[in-house]
Amino acid sequence: MYRNVAAYRAQEAAYQAEEAAYRAEEEGAQQERGSPEDPGSQWFDHEAGPLVRPYAMTGGRTTAGPQGVRLDLIALVSLDPAAPGTHDDPALGPEHNAIIALCRIETQTVAELAAGTDLPVGVVRVLLGDLLEQGCVTVSRPVPPAQLPDEKILREVIDGLRAL
Repeated sequence: MYRNVAAYRAQEAAYQAEEAAYRAEEEGAQQERGSPEDPGSQWFDHEAGPLVRPYAMTGGRTTAGPQGVRLDLIALVSLDPAAPGTHDDPALGPEHNAIIALCRIETQTVAELAAGTDLPVGVVRVLLGDLLEQGCVTVSRPVPPAQLPDEKILREVIDGLRAL
C-alpha cells in the first residue's frame, strides 16, 4: 500500500512541476507579445482564430433566400464565371468567397461544400441562397425517384448491350 501512495505522490509532483513549467512558458510568451491575454479567450489558442457563431454568418437567417429555396445535400452547385461577383467581390463575406473558390475548381454538391468550408450544412444552404440571388452560382437539383427510368428497362438495355 505504501508503494502505491509513494508512486502517486511522485506522479503528482511530476505533474505539478510540468504544469508550473508550462505556465512559466506561457507567461514568457505573453510578455513577449506585450499585452495580457483576454480572459474570454482562454479556451482557444492563437491558431484557432476568431470564433464566429453560425447565426452571425447568416445574419440570423435559417432559410435560403427570400423564396425559401430548399437545397438537397446532393444538389450540384456550379460557378457561373460570367456572373458578376465571382471574382473576390468585397461585398461578399469570406464564407461566400470560400464557396465560390471551391466551385471554381469543380462542380460540387452541397454536402461537399459544407465539408470543404468546414461550415454546418444549414449555413452553407443560406449562403448558397445568397449566391443564387446574385446569380453567381447555378444549382442542378437531383432527379426525383419518380422520374428515374424503370429497373426493367435498364436491365433490358444491359442485356441488349451484352448480346452485342
